[in-house]
Amino acid sequence: MATLLLGLTLLTFVLIHYSPLDPIQAYVGSRNDVTDAQLEALRARWGLDEPLPTRFGLWITALASGDFGTSFLYHEPVLDVIIRAFLNSLVLMMVSWVLASLLGYALGVLAAFRRGRFLDRLIRWYAFTLVSVPSYVLGLVLLIVFGVWLQWFPIGLSTPVGMMSDDVTFADRLRHFVLPCLTLTFLGVANVALHTRETMNDVLTSDYVLFARARGLSDWRIFRAHGWRNSILPVTMLQFAYFSELFGGSALAEIVFSYHGLGSVMTKAGLHGDVPLLLGTVIIASLFVFFGNLCADIVAEVVDPRVRRSRRALSKPS
Repeated sequence: MATLLLGLTLLTFVLIHYSPLDPIQAYVGSRNDVTDAQLEALRARWGLDEPLPTRFGLWITALASGDFGTSFLYHEPVLDVIIRAFLNSLVLMMVSWVLASLLGYALGVLAAFRRGRFLDRLIRWYAFTLVSVPSYVLGLVLLIVFGVWLQWFPIGLSTPVGMMSDDVTFADRLRHFVLPCLTLTFLGVANVALHTRETMNDVLTSDYVLFARARGLSDWRIFRAHGWRNSILPVTMLQFAYFSELFGGSALAEIVFSYHGLGSVMTKAGLHGDVPLLLGTVIIASLFVFFGNLCADIVAEVVDPRVRRSRRALSKPS
């Protein structure tokens, strides 16, 4: 994780350096009374006149001390902006992740046990359809149906407009939370259902399950004795590895619903040239994705003895 993060920060820093983004211009804005001497003074103050390796070293040193810089858009420390936005995104992603895992696993198991029948075809049609739909398209459909036509839920934002934060109730936050959460949940269900179906099909065609059927065991007893133990590990690893797609889908859903989260903050920072905020959000988002991959490796190491044996074999000297 450390080497991946260092490489990603270096790549991001270099790409932003050679991009059209100008932090000085973003800071000054549309003001016409700023002289060239003042612009050069700002560049010298922020170290933008230094060579690229020196600037990267200064930035990494500041990050190590917890200083992510100051946001031009919000006029406050970048870390404070990221913490508020990331907490909103984290709740949205984790709730959607759990719901998608449970619902997708249940649908995948049902499709496997009813392979070739109407229920299996219906679940596969649902999964293949949603896999092909981008998150922002599904979000717009849910927004039009449930927010505009039926008016069951608000059309955007994470809290009511014009209401002080102290006056916002849990019910208000929940009403604004439902549609973005459903968008990510419906999309996440498709991958889990398809993967679970294929894994469970391999289990159901195995010799020990065929022997269990010959003994007259019911589908429920076969699933309880053999099915879930052999199918839950691949699905769990898939879901932890799904963190990157989860964050990408969350970012698009947040834009559609104007939900204040890390994805929408990252997009706003990129569009308005807020370089310190953009760099900070990239780092935190990368840590989130790397943490998911690390959890997938740990789960495989702890649960599957075959992974432990293979790693021990690789670690032994030849």
